[in-house]
Amino acid sequence: MRHKVIIFFVLLLSVVVLSACGKDSKEEVLEKLHEKWAEGKGYELDATMEIKTGNEPRVYDVNVWHTQPDFYRVEVSQKDENVTQMIIRNKEGVFVVTPSLKKTYKFQSEWPKQNSQPYLIGALAEDLLADENVVMEETEDSYIFTVATRNNHKSIMPTQRVTVDKKSLLPKSVSILDESEEEQMLITFKKIDLGVQHKEKEYAVEQFTKENEPNVATEKESTEFQTHYPILTWGNTTLVDEKRIENDGVERVILTFEGDKSFTLVQEPIELGESATIPVFQPGDPLDLGFTIGAITDHSISWEKDGISFFIASNDLTKEELIEVAASVTAGSLK
Repeated sequence: MRHKVIIFFVLLLSVVVLSACGKDSKEEVLEKLHEKWAEGKGYELDATMEIKTGNEPRVYDVNVWHTQPDFYRVEVSQKDENVTQMIIRNKEGVFVVTPSLKKTYKFQSEWPKQNSQPYLIGALAEDLLADENVVMEETEDSYIFTVATRNNHKSIMPTQRVTVDKKSLLPKSVSILDESEEEQMLITFKKIDLGVQHKEKEYAVEQFTKENEPNVATEKESTEFQTHYPILTWGNTTLVDEKRIENDGVERVILTFEGDKSFTLVQEPIELGESATIPVFQPGDPLDLGFTIGAITDHSISWEKDGISFFIASNDLTKEELIEVAASVTAGSLK
């Protein structure tokens, strides 16, 4: 009898050991994901991006091409609106193209190396490896990672929750959380094709600069120029001056805020470019604000949205604080 009991426990221990051996550790899973997402020759993916920071959620379609080593094309279009923007990286540099406004901006930038984005799965793989405190949970069919963000929004949205399909080892979604762990952005991957390589000529800016041009006038004419204000809770920073000036028939509003975090916000109706095929040099780096793609330097942010061109400048604000101001700008009176 004693002999049978010993055999039973030996068999039970063997089952436990075998089960443990069949379960990958966090480090093993991360290594597999990095190898699959970041080291392929290229990929193409479709996703939706839901932004929840405004009064009403906004949903965008995102299509990404990436060909090793450094070619990218990210196309972002808002659902139910015929307005598309693209970030393109090719051998000539980095470009932001808005065909409906006949505008192309060229950057001297290393994007996306210095600004991780959750819809770029190679950058997402780097995020997972970069955080020593990454947490992995498991469900029956998914790995769920809680990891720090590494982009320009990290001060106001410091955490991302990445859900990965166990079978395919591909990401299913990325949830971006604020400091209160409330979801501010949700990326849902609809299709990911690994190994897709687009030819170099397919990344030429000229391929994407003539779409939607007939809709430009309609967009501009339907947009009434209304003053926008940042909605902030910075107690020691207040609006001290508001000027409305007109130059050559173009109306411009200049808002001056002073205090511990002083800044100036300039806004005016968008002037259409003569041709989207002629790039205009833009200082700084491309900045995905969620609701539009703008440009950021150490002391300024510029962007165009709803028929209005915006520019924020400050010697007091950090990049993260500049983004916080830009994300809060909305039409209406100052509250």
